[in-house]
Amino acid sequence: MPKVHVFARDHINTDEIIPARYLTTDIESELAKFAMEDYDKDFVNRVKPGDIMVTGSDFGCGSSREHAVWCLRGAGISAILAPNFARIFYRNAINNGFLALESEDVVAAFEDGDEADIDLATGKITNQRTGQSVAFSPVPQFALDVKAAGGWLEYMRDHSKAELEAETLNAESTEAGHGHAGHDSDENPAPGTQRA
Repeated sequence: MPKVHVFARDHINTDEIIPARYLTTDIESELAKFAMEDYDKDFVNRVKPGDIMVTGSDFGCGSSREHAVWCLRGAGISAILAPNFARIFYRNAINNGFLALESEDVVAAFEDGDEADIDLATGKITNQRTGQSVAFSPVPQFALDVKAAGGWLEYMRDHSKAELEAETLNAESTEAGHGHAGHDSDENPAPGTQRA
């Protein structure tokens, strides 16, 4: 049963996920050695294949480096759950066939080291210690198809241009701003702007 690694802080950035000093390779097994090093030096010694990360909001903010996804996947992480993700990290996860699942209540439901079961069909993750289940946003079929193909490039090879242009991916993490500082929401438009 996969274990959960809880990083409850909001706004964990890509430099904390994989420090820039290690961006000399794109080989996942090499990047994996340094995953989360500046946040938790012991993380790579605890993580096992199939484990799950639970994080605070806006996970993966900062630079657009795909290395952040590659190092976590290389370390063995099978899915990350957070209330929302930085837009570019979320898209990089989808493009690389990596599960980034949005769940508003997930941080409060787990402690570091808990075992969990993810059910993609029902959209629930269950804490085996407490029996508590929390919902996550359904994974769009498109994202599951990309994951099954092994990533976006592999998926593109098997689909026509018309099929690819018809795909959509609407999730909180793909919406501009999703309530983060520095972005105006529909409820609080910037001065001098109008709602569409």
